[in-house]
Formats: sequence, structure tokens, C-alpha cells
Amino acid sequence: MNIKNLGKGLQSIKRLVTSVPKNLLEAADFLSSIGREKRKIERIQSVLNEKIEELKTKAIAEVKSHEEEISQLVEGLFAFAESNRDKLTDGGKRKTVELPTGLFGWRMTPPAISIRNIKSVLAKLKELKLNHFIRVKEEVNKEAMLKEPELAETIKGVSIIQREEFVVKPTEIQVEIVSDAKKLKKALT
Repeated sequence: MNIKNLGKGLQSIKRLVTSVPKNLLEAADFLSSIGREKRKIERIQSVLNEKIEELKTKAIAEVKSHEEEISQLVEGLFAFAESNRDKLTDGGKRKTVELPTGLFGWRMTPPAISIRNIKSVLAKLKELKLNHFIRVKEEVNKEAMLKEPELAETIKGVSIIQREEFVVKPTEIQVEIVSDAKKLKKALT
């Protein structure tokens, strides 16, 4: 190793020199300076937080207008699709319409159990000796009811709920836009 190169390497290392107070008066000045620097940091952070809040508020307003535009476009697309549904789905043979710019279509949600007045439903299940619809912790076994929906719906307070969704998925984005078809139909009337 060349000693000249070693000397050049050492020269490039810089070290901050730390000041040390010499007495209590200087220590008090250090504390005062620390307080000033801390307040400067807090002011910078406060300004930053204010700017972030301003940007958030502005972004929320901008996003809202785009969400409203998307909602209007989905409603319009649904109105077209619903009025041409038979032709678009080949008489119900297909659920999805694919276009070069994306797809739209209808799909059914999985069946789900809706129960009003759980206590009376439990009492009726016990009366009918349908214990397989009851969980050990005394709650209705909705999964079992879904396996036997006709029998489950004979119990007062039990109904099987399923809704149709309208799905829109532009090609450029990974996320589907899903709307309740029933609500969209109501918006058309």
C-alpha cells in the first residue's frame, strides 16, 4: 500500500467538532439553543402537516368529482346493458360482455341467510327438531340452512337472500367496479 494514497484517504474523512460548555452559564445557553432548534423543527413539521391537510382536502374534492363521474357512467352503461340484456347475453347463456376496452356483466352473489328475531327462529328450530340448524353456542347454523334452503325458508323469520351485481372492469385497471343491480334499476325509474 502506498503511503501517499493513505494520507489522501485520511484527509477526506471529516469529523464534526462537538462544542462543550465550559460552565453553567454556557450550559444554559446550550439548553436555550436546543429549545430554539426544537421549535424550528416543530414549526417545519407544523407547516408540513398543514400542507398535507390542504393537499388531502384538495385531493378528496378532486376524487369526489371523479367518483361521481364514474357513478354516472356506470348507471348509463347499466341502463344500456339492462335494456339490451337479452341480446347481449344470447338469451341468458352468457353473463359477461367483453369489449376491447373492458367487460361488464351480471353475477349473482352467493346465497346468504338473513334472520330476524333469532330467539323465535331458534325456538322454532328446536320445536321442529331441526337441531342440525343450531350451533352448540345457541346460534343459527346458516351454513346448514344454505344446504337445505327449502326447509330453512319454511321457518318463520328465515329467508334466503341473493342479489344480482352489475360488474364493470376497464382493461387498464386491476379492480372491478361492482354495483348492486337492484339499486341501479331503482335509479333508472
